[in-house]
Amino acid sequence: MMRRMKLVLSLLIGVSFLGVSSSYAQRSYASGQNIAPAYEGWERNGDGSFNLVFGYMNRNWEEEIDIPIGSDNSFSPGTADRGQPLHFLPRRNRFVFRVRVPADFGEQELVWTLTSNGQTERAYGTLKRDYFIDDLVVQANFGASGAAGATPESEPNEVPMLTVEGSSTRVVGIGDSLTLTAVVTDDGLPSARGLAATSAYSTGRITTDSATGLRMSWFVYRGGGQVTFDPPQTKVWEDTREGNDSPWSPGWTTPPAPEDSRWSTVVTFSEPGTYVLRALAHDGGLAVHEDIVVTVNN
Repeated sequence: MMRRMKLVLSLLIGVSFLGVSSSYAQRSYASGQNIAPAYEGWERNGDGSFNLVFGYMNRNWEEEIDIPIGSDNSFSPGTADRGQPLHFLPRRNRFVFRVRVPADFGEQELVWTLTSNGQTERAYGTLKRDYFIDDLVVQANFGASGAAGATPESEPNEVPMLTVEGSSTRVVGIGDSLTLTAVVTDDGLPSARGLAATSAYSTGRITTDSATGLRMSWFVYRGGGQVTFDPPQTKVWEDTREGNDSPWSPGWTTPPAPEDSRWSTVVTFSEPGTYVLRALAHDGGLAVHEDIVVTVNN
């Protein structure tokens, strides 16, 4: 019973970001809005340490924002760079990164500060009991079971297995192509389920709903230049508008996985710099990622 209540509470926390159908229609912005960092909760590790898990809500539907490490994108106290994104995709992005803290973290607090489009917001990471999360909470928040929150497939579901072939660091020139290949396998849970071809907000639904089934996408995690992926990648952020290549878009179904489990894409860069590209394997409920660092020279 307590776990069921925890799932419901966790789902309702997301309502403050999503809103109901009327506010969604009235407060839809393509650009100009800020990003709110989000503290998703904490996980317990086998060695006694903890993970503080963070995500964010970019209030824009189109604008992607770059915020370098510094006063506008930092953690405190201590090291400002805790592995947070520097490139922020639109809308809600959940369980994006984890910050490991020691077993004796106790009642301390870790604060993530973000300033964007003239507004500053903070997320406060603590080990308060109400913020404990596990795989069932994560799956419910991703929308793997829709309004149900959990199904018999939720408990045995395991995280996909992901391996990026080749080195974790690459060097290319502007305009040169870089082929990236990821090998991804899964346990087949949850079963593949598409979304009905109706508006996600037409009935005033306040819980997240997502298509399920194994998928894999690359996206820019750090780096400010234009990056092109061929073929285009399925969105990893919650685009709930109809007709978009997003697992949260009404009518979307998961494409078949490659027969050899190898997902390849060709990447090109328009500007020099150092980029972090993230491979994200997701079954609709649980996800795993692997990053590579690409240095782009003139």
